[in-house]
Amino acid sequence: MSDNSDFQKLLSRVEELKKSSDFDLSLEEDLSIAVMNLISLEEHFFFTSQKTGSDSYLDLLSQTREIRKKLLGKMIDSHEGETWCISKHLLAASMRIMEVATKLQTQKKAKEAAEMFSMSYQVYSLFWALRLKLISAKNVKKIPDNQLNINTKSKSDTPWSMSDIVTKLVDCCKE
Repeated sequence: MSDNSDFQKLLSRVEELKKSSDFDLSLEEDLSIAVMNLISLEEHFFFTSQKTGSDSYLDLLSQTREIRKKLLGKMIDSHEGETWCISKHLLAASMRIMEVATKLQTQKKAKEAAEMFSMSYQVYSLFWALRLKLISAKNVKKIPDNQLNINTKSKSDTPWSMSDIVTKLVDCCKE
């Protein structure tokens, strides 16, 4: 199948979604931004608890997490593969990259900020492609805990040593 054919199918799917009376993209966009902010709040509650030594922030983290789970559940209805976690991490990454871009912009580093904003939007777009089922994560499988990556041949129950981890990291970071 050609790339053009795939692209046309993608456009057709988007048009179908636009015509759907039960789908409100602006509402879902607001909800996705809310989820991003709730994820950020979870992070801030964690770090504040560690910096202050106060467990009350961990209680706030738990409450915030429950709200985030409910709201994300309104957007991600099926859990094929690891779509739930993928969605959460795509939103979290998009928000963090956006934060970096904003800080770069404040530092008058316009070119770097523009690159970061673009990357943030790319990650956010991946979330939407997954959310709208324009792409599928059906065949994404959880890597067993005793494997560092999908290329690991050994599936022994022996825990990884620090040198195993470093060796594998160096091996899998060739980009």
